[in-house]
Amino acid sequence: MIASVRGVVAAVLPDSAIVEIGGVGMQVMCAPGTLAGLKAGVECRLATSLIVREDSLTLYGFADDDEKHLFELLQTASGVGPRLAQAVLAVHPPDVVRRAIAGADLATLTRVPGIGKKGAEKMVVELRDRIGPMPLGDGTPAGMLRGEWQEQVRQGVLALGWTVAQADQAVATVAESIEGDAPPVPVLLRQAIRLLGKAR
Repeated sequence: MIASVRGVVAAVLPDSAIVEIGGVGMQVMCAPGTLAGLKAGVECRLATSLIVREDSLTLYGFADDDEKHLFELLQTASGVGPRLAQAVLAVHPPDVVRRAIAGADLATLTRVPGIGKKGAEKMVVELRDRIGPMPLGDGTPAGMLRGEWQEQVRQGVLALGWTVAQADQAVATVAESIEGDAPPVPVLLRQAIRLLGKAR
């Protein structure tokens, strides 16, 4: 596994960069945001993930290790390959992706070309418990607290007869209304039920 590369940027292409390392030019596939930070003739360091296929070896590069780890995690979801995972990070920064998955924000996820509603729902179901601590609006990690209340409220709504999609949407809406620490679960559950009652 090539975990990172450091060298002089030989060229910046539309979807990749050529980084010269020990006299060898390595092509690294990068999202536009990463490419924007590179300049030919200037040394760079990219966190990388090597994707091995029967007929190819493709190196994907990222501005930092956080993007790389999220890129690799996204690919563990059904139907998400390296190109789609990179597209997610091209459209949204890692913090936005994590919040969208934890809060079942399908609208945010479906802004990525190639991800439809069903694909977004699969990502939420398969990655929600593994996405890691969510940063709050001020950048402070919310730890497990936010993930715990979301799942408890979701399960409470489902037990009352609403669908998975309705429960996820209610939880996402409640999450957007919270500033600072989350109130007790019963308060949040009542808020979700009120939202769903209005939608009927």
